[in-house]
Amino acid sequence: MIEDKKSKNLPWVEKYRPSTLNELISHEEIISTISKFIDEGQLPHLLFYGPPGTGKTTTILACIRKLYNPGEFNSMVLQLNASDDRGINIVRGQILTFASNRTIFSGGGVKLIILDEADAMTNDAQNALRRIIEKYTDNVRFCIICNYLSKIIPALQSRCTRFRFAPLQPSQILPRLEHVIQEEKVLATEDGKQALITLSGGDMRKVLNVLQSTWMAFKDVTEVNVYTCVGHPQKEDIKNIMNWLLNVESFEETVREIKNLKTVKGLALQDIITEVHGFVHRMELPPRVLCMILIRLAEIEERLAAGCNENPQLSSLVSIFHTARDLVTIEN
Repeated sequence: MIEDKKSKNLPWVEKYRPSTLNELISHEEIISTISKFIDEGQLPHLLFYGPPGTGKTTTILACIRKLYNPGEFNSMVLQLNASDDRGINIVRGQILTFASNRTIFSGGGVKLIILDEADAMTNDAQNALRRIIEKYTDNVRFCIICNYLSKIIPALQSRCTRFRFAPLQPSQILPRLEHVIQEEKVLATEDGKQALITLSGGDMRKVLNVLQSTWMAFKDVTEVNVYTCVGHPQKEDIKNIMNWLLNVESFEETVREIKNLKTVKGLALQDIITEVHGFVHRMELPPRVLCMILIRLAEIEERLAAGCNENPQLSSLVSIFHTARDLVTIEN
């Protein structure tokens, strides 16, 4: 009864997290390779990298269940996350102590140290880790997990077997999404499911989190409700914005209309630019004009990422399309 209550209160992303390697829905080559390593007792140091929500942590947690009995987890596995202090003192203290202590209950197995979100570690800490990895290889295996491979020093990369976890394909996400919808008895339309997959960008965690949020807010998971829940522009909103950008002659009126829409709907300019970018790619434009638009959109996106105010960037967005209209007229 207590287990059922605990399971009921779990977020769906944790409630439906795969617990074994066989339950994982993607990266068959990676899973089969790691399974073979474990079966043959030849597990190397591992480096998992790729975007969030692609199964990196879930994979190593499934490996733990295959490697050890439940009673051995505390003595055989050390897991450190980005929320933990992982400066040079932790590497020389907690990690070194765990790696150097052998256990008599493992039946000759190796310990496992998991460094999740390792791209948050300082360079000094990563450098201190190099010697520990080499010195205690007979006793310990490391699994380093990160989003950005470039933030892991080359010396650590060369000591590990690297696996890239690519964003999930819609065909991989959909069966798992259908399973959760069926288990939770959620009313979801086909366009609602498609909206979830489109917004996720291959992130399974985001799919389930947005699904649960939309269900709790609206009960019906439709395209409109999904976009409303996350504050993403609706398709009709983008059509209106593109109509103003392409057809309204007055610069001031275009800025005013888009600003009013942003205020009423609570839209972020970053999301608008993302949708405008996709819309532009579907338009038939002279190559020179298309290149100009894309370069300028990228510049606005860079300025927004750096923390610039949205109002001047909105004016810059409108100016792009006024310039583009003039260029198209000249070329014709």
